[in-house]
Amino acid sequence: MTARRHVLVVSHTRRDEAISAARETVQQLIAAGITPVMTEQEFVDFQKHSPESGLLDQILKLGVDVDASELELAMVLGGDGTILKAAEIVREDAVPLMGINLGHVGFLAESERDGLSEAVDRVAKRDYLIKERLTLDVRVFVDGVEVYRTWALNEATIEKSARERMLEVVVEVEQHPLSSFGCDGIVISTPTGSTAYAFSAGGPIVWPSVEALLVVPLSAHALFARPLVVKPDALVAVEVLQRSAGHGVLWCDGRRTWELPPGARVEVLKSSKPVRLARLHQSSFTDRLVNKFSLPVAGWRGVDEVSSSKS
Repeated sequence: MTARRHVLVVSHTRRDEAISAARETVQQLIAAGITPVMTEQEFVDFQKHSPESGLLDQILKLGVDVDASELELAMVLGGDGTILKAAEIVREDAVPLMGINLGHVGFLAESERDGLSEAVDRVAKRDYLIKERLTLDVRVFVDGVEVYRTWALNEATIEKSARERMLEVVVEVEQHPLSSFGCDGIVISTPTGSTAYAFSAGGPIVWPSVEALLVVPLSAHALFARPLVVKPDALVAVEVLQRSAGHGVLWCDGRRTWELPPGARVEVLKSSKPVRLARLHQSSFTDRLVNKFSLPVAGWRGVDEVSSSKS
C-alpha cells in the first residue's frame, strides 16, 4: 500500500485571489491523490469562502489530524510575506517551501499565478529540486542574561522605538568592537534578505549561493557607517548603549519582535537550520533580478554572438 502523501497549503486568507488559488490547489492535489493540509486558522478562514463540505472533508488540519513531520511539502500562495509565515510554521521540521507568487516582487516564490497548475503537477510527480537558504539565530541579553531567542530567514533589525529619538548603538564583529554611532537602526541580513529591507537601506545584493552576513546601518550619524559583508560564521552583535535616549526594538522578518532597553545586547549567528525551498527550475539569480526589477538589458549580445562577429 502506497504511503499517504501530505502537502500543506498556506495562503493569504484575507485576499480573494489567494483564496481562489488555494481552492484550485486543494482540488488539484486531491485529484492527484495527495492529501491537502491546512493550519486550523487557515481552515476556518478557507471554510468561510468555500463552504462546500465535500471539499472541506478532504482537508486535514495541521497539529490535529497530521503532524508537521509528516508533511512532504508546503505550497505557499502569496507574496514573500506569506512565504515567511509558512517558514515559521514548518521551521522545526525543515519542510520544503514552494512559493507561488500572488504578490508584487516575490523574490522567494518559484512560480507566478499562471504557473500554478504546472506546479501542482510537478509536485504530484515529485519533480522538483531542493535548495537551502542560510538563516539566522538571534538572541537577546539583558544584564548578561538571555531573555529572548528567535530566528530569521531575511533579516534581524534593531530599530529605534520612538520616531523622534535616535538609537545609540555599538556594533561588534567576531567579539571585537567595530564602531559606535547614533542611528535609526541596523539591519543584519542573510543573502536571501539582501533583496528585502537591506536593499531598501542601501545594502548590496548578494547571490543566494554566497554564504555571508550583511550589516547595514540605517541613517547612521557616523563617518564610518557603510554596509558590511562578513563571513557567515562570524558573531555579529549590536548593543544598545546606556546613553541611548530611548528603547530599541528587535524585529525578525517583520514577524517576531522584542523590546530592547538601554544596555540590551543582540547577538546574531548563522543558524544550523536552513530553510529549504522547492524549485521547479535551475534558474539563474541574474535572470530573476532582471525579471523582478524590470532591469534594462537591451543591446546585450552575449558571448556567442560577440565571438561569431569577430570570426
